[in-house]
Amino acid sequence: MRSSMTSKESSFLALPTGNHPIFFAYFPANISGPVVLGEMLSAGLGVQGMLWSTSPACTEIETRMLDWLGELSGLPAEFFSTSPTGGGVVQGTASEAELVAMVAARQRVRARNPNHGPLVAYASTQAHSAIQKAALIADVTSDLTADDHLRTIATDDRFRMRPDLLEKAIAEDIARGRQPFFVCATLGTTSSGAFDDLSAIFDVLSRSDFSRMGGWLHVDAAWAGASFVCPELRAPLEGIERADSLAWNPHKWLLTNFDCNAFYTRDKQALLSALSVTPEYLRNAASGSGSVIDYRDWQIPLGRRFRALKLWFVMRHYGATGLREHIRRHVALADKLEQWVNADARFEVVARSLSLVCLRLRPREGEQPASIDKRNALLLDRVNATGKTFLTHTVLPGVHGEPARYVLRIAIGGTHTEEQHVRACWDHILTESYAV
Repeated sequence: MRSSMTSKESSFLALPTGNHPIFFAYFPANISGPVVLGEMLSAGLGVQGMLWSTSPACTEIETRMLDWLGELSGLPAEFFSTSPTGGGVVQGTASEAELVAMVAARQRVRARNPNHGPLVAYASTQAHSAIQKAALIADVTSDLTADDHLRTIATDDRFRMRPDLLEKAIAEDIARGRQPFFVCATLGTTSSGAFDDLSAIFDVLSRSDFSRMGGWLHVDAAWAGASFVCPELRAPLEGIERADSLAWNPHKWLLTNFDCNAFYTRDKQALLSALSVTPEYLRNAASGSGSVIDYRDWQIPLGRRFRALKLWFVMRHYGATGLREHIRRHVALADKLEQWVNADARFEVVARSLSLVCLRLRPREGEQPASIDKRNALLLDRVNATGKTFLTHTVLPGVHGEPARYVLRIAIGGTHTEEQHVRACWDHILTESYAV
């Protein structure tokens, strides 16, 4: 039978998949031998981990694993299960974590301000689109237009949220009778890997009425959170003890397969108040005692898999030394790629963060922005059409009055990616660049 598939569509079928060492698109989706064994064992056990009573082992291992991972990442004790108010849980994705945090924030603000005005959330223009979806699902949009319920804050020349504009937006909303209730700061944005300045954001929230009214600060570190296992890469975490929640994905860069998000909060009671629904058929003596954790109350779905088991296998197998080596190796590869790009006068590095490099062809003399973008888009298409590597693009805001820029993203982080694969990717880019 004749195929109706176009040549372009068929070429995309030949692109490397997410676990291939020449896959540099989006962010890595790591996998490893130990995590496969953990996943197989979880599937074989068939655990339903919604309640402590349905599987004490599932609950207890998850509690312990999140504490261990938090310690390995340098998180303060306020986020651990040993704290009277904090704790961690495995969510499916960072998107789920943002929704859970927003629902908890809504509950806390409503409890402290029964007569509050329309709810407003804040995030930078570079925050992940999941924050928009969370706001829609949490139904904070009913009283305001889409642009008003979630205010996006412009960024500086390093693509970080501007604290001065955040402060101005919060003050404006309070003056208009609205209720600021949620701020999402990003550590490692998807487009450029930018790190919002947490300390500056905290200062803004302290000066405003945001904190007094019960406002919630969530920190999205979906990709970059894995780097915090390395002590020398923890500078962006400064002041994290003042955040209400933090989430990141071991399934992105820590040798753990999808899905596995580590979500931490300093206010588990807000979470429980927002998400606990207990019909008669879920009541049991253990839950009634108040001495156990029922993780069904920490997430959107009721049922849950034994996801902490695969995280345990990874941490037991690689240990702190192995996990740190994994991260450092990819950061070092990005260092080399940045050097290669800088050595070619036809290219420029637009943004660099950890193992992410954003680059583009430089403008020719007198070339218009639209033409520059078109050439870089054509270069991306030509590189991907070879089937020998896979890249994606993004559009980054202009700085100092310049127009926005179309750039190529090279996200290094595959389990088996080595220098030879990064070098081959750069060689493909160089080869195809002469045709555009």
